[in-house]
Amino acid sequence: MIAASARLPEVPGLVARENYFVVHAPRQTGKTTTLRALAAELTASGKYAAVKLSLQSGAAFGDDIGGATRSILAKARQEAQLGLPADLRPPAWPEGPDGYLFGGSLAAWAASCPRPLVLFLDEIDSLTGATLVSVLSQIREGFEDRPGAFPASIAVCGLRDVRDYKTTAGGSPERSGGPSPFNIVVESLRLGDFTLGEVRALYSQHTAETGRVFTDEAVEHVYALTGGQPWLVNALAAEIVDRMKVPATEPVTVEQIDTARERVIQARPSHLDSLVRRLREPEVQRVLLPLLAGSEQPVDLEYSDDRSFVLDLGLITEGDQAGPRIANPIYAEVISRALAEQVVPSPAVLPTARDFVLPDGRFDVPGALTGLAAFWRTHGKMLGDGRPYEEALPHAFLFAWLDRAVNGDGDVFREYANGRGRADLYLRWRYTARDGARAEQREVFEVKAQRPGKADPLKGAIVQLDDYLNHLGLSSGYIVIFDQRPQPMPAADGPLTTQVSPSGHSISIARLVLPPARQPTRAPS
Repeated sequence: MIAASARLPEVPGLVARENYFVVHAPRQTGKTTTLRALAAELTASGKYAAVKLSLQSGAAFGDDIGGATRSILAKARQEAQLGLPADLRPPAWPEGPDGYLFGGSLAAWAASCPRPLVLFLDEIDSLTGATLVSVLSQIREGFEDRPGAFPASIAVCGLRDVRDYKTTAGGSPERSGGPSPFNIVVESLRLGDFTLGEVRALYSQHTAETGRVFTDEAVEHVYALTGGQPWLVNALAAEIVDRMKVPATEPVTVEQIDTARERVIQARPSHLDSLVRRLREPEVQRVLLPLLAGSEQPVDLEYSDDRSFVLDLGLITEGDQAGPRIANPIYAEVISRALAEQVVPSPAVLPTARDFVLPDGRFDVPGALTGLAAFWRTHGKMLGDGRPYEEALPHAFLFAWLDRAVNGDGDVFREYANGRGRADLYLRWRYTARDGARAEQREVFEVKAQRPGKADPLKGAIVQLDDYLNHLGLSSGYIVIFDQRPQPMPAADGPLTTQVSPSGHSISIARLVLPPARQPTRAPS
């Protein structure tokens, strides 16, 4: 466990000042666990009666304010019985009109409680329409009566910043904009991902209990793959301990972390599956498409509300001069594979593992690209039929092709550079050399699409790949250009061409072309 006070250190001060505030975080980041622990710590201090209350039971009632409120209050009584001593629990809930039942009940509880009442109202975003408006309005109306006749401090907690919800009648709380009655908050806290130090501390606790050691390199690799996303951090460890059953006497290595990563991605549990479902939403598409396609334009500020929404979902992260990027490499892989599923007619058309292996054990990159070029000539037109993420599909398809070809002996990673016209693939292939030693082959691909009416991207791609190769310390790389212009004349798939970059790297170029455009037949005279 990571201490709740370390994850949200501002909360005790806000409670002491009798503030109302917001806590928001993406799904499965440990928010509910943290709130429950914070409430227990505040109550144990002897100064407050603090409890976490879930509002989710009211979601099934839609705009039925009375039905939703009674369900919420029934659940609140149960949670208070579990989390508070008898003298701090609520009295019998008073009767009243539907539109005041929630606020009146909180007022009665605060008046009867011998300590200041502190509530963490979890899952606020599960409520919709009139019910959400009513709950927030009643909190706003009771605010002036705190602490004697209303809770001294309230935190409303959910996926989004509640101040941004459209809470007008008939509006949807899943999109921001519009006025909100909840204008009394003094601060909005976002529960962040784990730091590297917290990941190390979490795994060290497991080591202390079981004796199983995670090597320093393995812990750092977990952090690199997950960005500290709490569910992923725990999922990788659980995969190794519970399903791969790595013996406790055997140190956990980077290779085992990679195996766990692949197993988790292939299983696509509900956490990752819900991420994929989000890709269908228009606001998510508007933000992710420039990232996935390596657009030369950054995410448009016109869609700053969409950007905030996707950030709250945990799909992207910010914080450096490069602008937004996919939140972590595991999410990037899941998204790429999901997009590739749109354009692969059948898994049978993809290469199988070890289709492209040279006699010395190395991965045959030219052979893989030649096979891909032939497939593109047959099926490439289907990528231009108005599918979602149309501009990013060539990149996703190359990822799928290589990912299938190296399956079991290697990995393919996507790296994005928002607003820089780049979408890179990084391939790592593990093999046994002729002398029997284990070796690793690393290859880099710069992916481009040439569309009708656009300039040839090759020159810029060479400069970008040159910079990337310098960064990785590699001597050669590949540029793959998906030429989406209809060809007026038949064009055979020729061998890869080679150029030398400004820094002296060997650059192999594969230009994948569509089949020639069908010429109209002339009617007989």
